[in-house]
Amino acid sequence: QLQASGGGLVQAGDSLRLSCAASGRTFSDYTMGWFRQAPGKEREFVAGISDGGGLTKYAVSVQDRFTISRDDAKSTVYLQMNSLKPVDTAVYYCAANRDWRTVLFRTKYSRWGQGTQVTVSS
Repeated sequence: QLQASGGGLVQAGDSLRLSCAASGRTFSDYTMGWFRQAPGKEREFVAGISDGGGLTKYAVSVQDRFTISRDDAKSTVYLQMNSLKPVDTAVYYCAANRDWRTVLFRTKYSRWGQGTQVTVSS
C-alpha cells in the first residue's frame, strides 16, 4: 500500500515536498515513480527513481525544478518541487514498478497511491 501526502495550495514560485510512504518489506526492490493528472488530461509521468536510488529520470517539463529521492529505511519516496508554476496543478500519484527499464510507462506500475492535490495559483 502506498500513501501519498504533502500536497496543498501554493503560489507560483513556491516549493512543496510530496511524500509517499509504502507498507511492506520489499520497498527497496521497487522502482518508484511520481505521476500527475490535471483535470481533463491523461495521467503523465513526472519523475522516477530506481531501486537503490542510483538512477533518476524526469519529464522535460519538470527537469531542473523537481527532485525525486528515496529513503529505503523509511520506505518512503519524496518529490521536492521548486519554482512551482500554475501548469503544475494536478493530482500527484506515487507508484511502484518492478522494472527500471519501464519507468516511463504508466501501465507498467503495479501499485498506486491515492493521490495528493497540488494547486499552484498565479
